[in-house]
Amino acid sequence: VRHLSIAQQQMVEVAKALSLNADLIAMDEPTSALTDRETEVLFRVMRSLKAEGVSLIFISHRLEEVFEISDRITTLRDGTFVGTKEAATLTEAQVVNMMVGRELGELYPKANRTRQGVILQTANLQDGKELKGIDLALYKGEILGIAGLVGAGRTALAETVFGIRQATGGEIKVNGKAVKVSSPGRAIKLGMGLVPEDRKLQGVFLNLAVKDNIYISAMNQVTAWGFINIRKANRLAQNLVKKLGVRTPGLGQRIRNLSGGNQQKVVIARWLTINPRLLILDEPTRGIDIGAKAEIHSLMSDLAAKGMGILMISSELPEVLNISDRILVMREGRVTAEFSRDEATQDKIMLAATGGLNQGGKSNEN
Repeated sequence: VRHLSIAQQQMVEVAKALSLNADLIAMDEPTSALTDRETEVLFRVMRSLKAEGVSLIFISHRLEEVFEISDRITTLRDGTFVGTKEAATLTEAQVVNMMVGRELGELYPKANRTRQGVILQTANLQDGKELKGIDLALYKGEILGIAGLVGAGRTALAETVFGIRQATGGEIKVNGKAVKVSSPGRAIKLGMGLVPEDRKLQGVFLNLAVKDNIYISAMNQVTAWGFINIRKANRLAQNLVKKLGVRTPGLGQRIRNLSGGNQQKVVIARWLTINPRLLILDEPTRGIDIGAKAEIHSLMSDLAAKGMGILMISSELPEVLNISDRILVMREGRVTAEFSRDEATQDKIMLAATGGLNQGGKSNEN
């Protein structure tokens, strides 16, 4: 199981729960790593179980899914019960207000960005396993969304560009120059940062403090003669905690005690310590609440407006459609379609992800 992707591991967990023939099944974020197609399969199973008399508790931050599958909705805030109401009597705006205790700003901020020169380019990029020749160009000041089903090779693309996986063919260019990204260290020197898919396993040091998780990528800025300048390190961390709105009792708080959204902000803060020119975000809002999601979307938009190139991988189609300036769709290790924000639709993306469109965006149906 350890060799399966996060989404595949999630499906195994769901299958294990279903195999118990229980009268009550609690599902905690069961769709967080699933695509829309896989979620539909899960929901069909859940409805079948309900018809057989099984009770289900469905915990999720995805409001559209909560409304689709739930009969009643219970809301918690900061560990406290807020209320339970019939789903049919609620709107998404009302649930958001119950969750965050305030009116939520725009979930998908409208971008006012100017695209500049190409910062990242790949040609026929291969990794010998999942990638079968990826061509893409990412511009400064742009958010390029990568969509596709589980197993399409999206995470493999991120890891190959960042040097976690070794490219076995093709070319990577950064600012127009061909480079060999042999390791994450090399990627960092080239001005890249990666927010990985599995935040707790790959993104944070759970037993370290918030401040340690932030300045660990900027040791050259806070050390002298082999010793950490605590005052300088704290100042660096405090400035970024304030800038990104990280909610924590203090810089010394262990990051394992923070919410998923605040952990994600800390991971992004870590990369901002080195002023990257290119930021790769793999499932940036997975498993975080709606308020934190809006804040991360706003942060992404602000970073791109300042000239950063952002490569965003997401399984949430509303996120891909509304945050991205352009969208590439991957299937079986290849790019099958490219859309501008204006021409992209959920149906077009799903067609391309399942083989219904060719790379020119034309239907493969006769």
